[in-house]
Amino acid sequence: MNLKLLLPLFLAFALAAGCAPEKKELVFAVGGAPSELDEWESVIEDFSREKGIKARLLRQPTDSDQRRQGILIPLKARVRNPDVFLMDIAWIGQFAASGWLEDLNPYINKEGYDLGKFWKNILDSADTFGGELVAMPVYIDAGVLYYRRDLLEKYGVKKVPEHWDEFIAVAARIQEKERAQNPKFFAFVWQGAQYEGLVCDFLEFATMEGGGIGLSGGKIKLDTPANRAAAGLMRDLIFKHKISPPNVFTDMKEEEARLFFQSGNALFERNWPYAWGLHQAGDSPVKGKVGIARIPAFPGRSSVSTLGGWHIGISRFSDAKSEAWEFLKYALSRGTQKKLSLALGWNPARKDVYSDPEVLAKYPHFRALSEVFSGAKSRPQLPYYTQVSDVLQRYLNSAVAAKTDPASAFGSAEKEINAMMERYK
Repeated sequence: MNLKLLLPLFLAFALAAGCAPEKKELVFAVGGAPSELDEWESVIEDFSREKGIKARLLRQPTDSDQRRQGILIPLKARVRNPDVFLMDIAWIGQFAASGWLEDLNPYINKEGYDLGKFWKNILDSADTFGGELVAMPVYIDAGVLYYRRDLLEKYGVKKVPEHWDEFIAVAARIQEKERAQNPKFFAFVWQGAQYEGLVCDFLEFATMEGGGIGLSGGKIKLDTPANRAAAGLMRDLIFKHKISPPNVFTDMKEEEARLFFQSGNALFERNWPYAWGLHQAGDSPVKGKVGIARIPAFPGRSSVSTLGGWHIGISRFSDAKSEAWEFLKYALSRGTQKKLSLALGWNPARKDVYSDPEVLAKYPHFRALSEVFSGAKSRPQLPYYTQVSDVLQRYLNSAVAAKTDPASAFGSAEKEINAMMERYK
């Protein structure tokens, strides 16, 4: 054998092997409770095995602010990892406005990926920014109305009132009857303390009246008839109709409202889906007595729920975008969504999981949640939403507490927010 002839071929092969690109590793960043991270580890392992793509889970803290910071820093630095990550819905506007999120439309159009399995209202209001689909929902959250089925039946109310006028009348009547045996009883508890939850509740009242946080000519618009009516109703529930306790605007956040309702001292409760499992716990006084419905609307309007939850996006600076797209599809597949739902009790993003017999056997309330989610709407996709909310919370809480009239509160909030926005420019 002529070694002189084989040597060039060997060198060429060795050179080609040495220059071959290293197989890319996909990095997925996600935080949460230990049980959630363990479940995501299982998803990553299954994905790697089934798709033949090397993937690694980047574990983040449970705390939402720390998770945001852990993603924000590498995005600002434009480094390639993490390739794909979960975002709280409130982050999407900032991340998208900063140019950090990959547009998913080209991938969807190329493959003909079916978006019909997801709620269009959620994709449009939460995941679309500047005409680009920059994220997809993984876990859905939205405001729901919990009610005592046993008490409605006791007093001959056949269905949950759909409009506020009827709701108030029913609530006041049952409250008066129940107080004969329970002086602590109030008909309706909700989130009125000065924090983000107050804004979420307000947007449900205001959007149903055609209001909300408006943006016109680059300026925030808050002082509108619809917003005044919404804040006025929130105030009147406490002071005029007296069906909500006086400490709503001082103390009531999610857990305070849940505990009040769960103790048996309320007829209705506005909260998030997480409360369902706690209401049905073995030691809950209201176990087996609770139902879920849409939040009431103003006459002639449709019910609206403020949208929450976690959404998945791809970094614009990723060096493994095709792999990230494959993982995004895998995370949103029916099998993975069902797996996360059964293991963690998560509300899946896919509509078809809500009709799955195995899922419904474990979570029968998913039928009601599916109806609620069809009317869910995201908070405004503003890059500075957090700062806007901080200002609005102060003035809105003052209006709900009857310390300031709604027109003055919204006028002052509008002026302060727009001055802040000028500084941002």
